[in-house]
Amino acid sequence: MKKRIVALMTGMICAAMSLTACEASKGLETDTLKITKYKGVEVAQVEKPGEVTDEEVEQQVQLELDAQAETKEIKDRKVKDGDIVNIDFVGKIDGKAFDGGSAEGYELEIGSDSFIDGFEDSIIGHKAGDKFDWNGEFPDDYGNTEYAGKKVVFSIVLNSITERTVPELSDEVVPKLSENAKNVEEYKKEVKKRLEEEAEQEYKNMLYSEVWNEVLNNTEIKKYPEGEKEKAQEALKNRYVELAESYDMEFKDFVETQMGITEEDFDKQAAEAAEQSVKSKLITAAIAEKEKISLSDEAYEKEIEKIAEQYNYDSVDALKEQVEEEELKATALNNLVVEELSKKCIQKASGK
Repeated sequence: MKKRIVALMTGMICAAMSLTACEASKGLETDTLKITKYKGVEVAQVEKPGEVTDEEVEQQVQLELDAQAETKEIKDRKVKDGDIVNIDFVGKIDGKAFDGGSAEGYELEIGSDSFIDGFEDSIIGHKAGDKFDWNGEFPDDYGNTEYAGKKVVFSIVLNSITERTVPELSDEVVPKLSENAKNVEEYKKEVKKRLEEEAEQEYKNMLYSEVWNEVLNNTEIKKYPEGEKEKAQEALKNRYVELAESYDMEFKDFVETQMGITEEDFDKQAAEAAEQSVKSKLITAAIAEKEKISLSDEAYEKEIEKIAEQYNYDSVDALKEQVEEEELKATALNNLVVEELSKKCIQKASGK
């Protein structure tokens, strides 16, 4: 999953803080856990989103137009600014190739400033098939101090040139950008509404995360159900093992190259994550029972639709294929619990 599935909250309280009144703080205790406070928890104030500006709408429209760009290979002219080139290159310092200085089949947009000054400009004016050297110099403030300020020679092979054409916004283009809008005016209104909804959801997610973390901090687990932490850890590791297999890599090599950690470090982190996951489920279940919050079939379907959209799954079915039903139900119930707690939290402005 691309993001961590987090639970939710919001705030309002106390005349002394210029907030509306709310229910008194409340905790609960069972044989398994003790929560000192889960209602009326105090969190840092999260700033509400401002109004979406016309400039922000235009920027989003341009991004979506860029995604519709058409490309074609160019064979009858030289490279110009804005082209995408496919190149092989070998960089040498004092006649020796250096780490990270070589690549084959590299796609580079001219003008993107992806390389040191002068590199991209050196390609302009060449044709596909050209081979040439470029003499440059790493800037003094280059991130890798080993190369900073040193002269470098890049031997470059220009394999191909691709031209990218971005369409202009028009009523004719709108159907490619939207299923519902019929013209430019409707499309821009749709984009603005979407940006407003995204900003509101981001605000809620930040606030919900603050509140749930506070509830987690206020909870002591007296005893974990036997085998639950181990089961959660094994499930987590199995996901990464499957991911490694999809890369055709051994698990040990995968975590070292893709995550930058050893297998031992992974196991430690997985154990911590598993414990936190089980803790969260225990808290959710206890509060849900106390507050009589239940997950109906209708509520479940509604929540997993939100989850699928939030984590960019193609469909609810795609989500169900990749995530076990038990985990989805736990997440959906957590969402309902935190949403309810959000109505009783206290947002405190900084310094108060």
